[in-house]
Amino acid sequence: MKQQSLLFLVLLAVSQFSIAASGSATTASKAAASQYAADKELCAEESTSSARMQCLRDAKAEYTKALAAAKKDQAINTKKDQATASKSNLRTPACSDCGKVLDVSVGEKKGEGGALGIIGGGVAGAVLGHQVGGGTGKNLATIAGAAGGAYAGHKIEEKMKATKVWSVRVRLDSGEERTFAFDHDPGFSAGDSIKVSGDSIIRR
Repeated sequence: MKQQSLLFLVLLAVSQFSIAASGSATTASKAAASQYAADKELCAEESTSSARMQCLRDAKAEYTKALAAAKKDQAINTKKDQATASKSNLRTPACSDCGKVLDVSVGEKKGEGGALGIIGGGVAGAVLGHQVGGGTGKNLATIAGAAGGAYAGHKIEEKMKATKVWSVRVRLDSGEERTFAFDHDPGFSAGDSIKVSGDSIIRR
């Protein structure tokens, strides 16, 4: 009887260790049922009916305890899963306006020539043309000089008003590529993390 009781305790300890290691309520319940079946077989080997009955009562009590522990673990795990799911739902959604700089290039924006350049160039051209030839030729030279001067003056004014433009090409996290223009050096370089803000971008 003592040897069988010792064996029963050893098996029970092994069973409880297996349940703790598994971390699963379902596995724990199956292990408890399996242990209970093994205990009942041991109880059947007792020499007297009173010893068998006591052994069965003890086995039943241990089985009931194991089931209660499994249910408790299941309830704890369910609460943990719910808490994890709740935290996941509260996470900040992906930033659709965020991305990275692909490259930065510098170009020149053509200036706009106005009336000042045309008039100034025309007058200068007319003066120079008037000094060429005489008679009808002088008149034609004056007209040609005025026309050429007006065109040259227009182009000179365009050149003088030309400005630098910084083009920053980015790829958003959504996969979309966009280009943003700046009239000054924005200070971005390839690989910088950015976020779209209105019609421009800012560092992230």
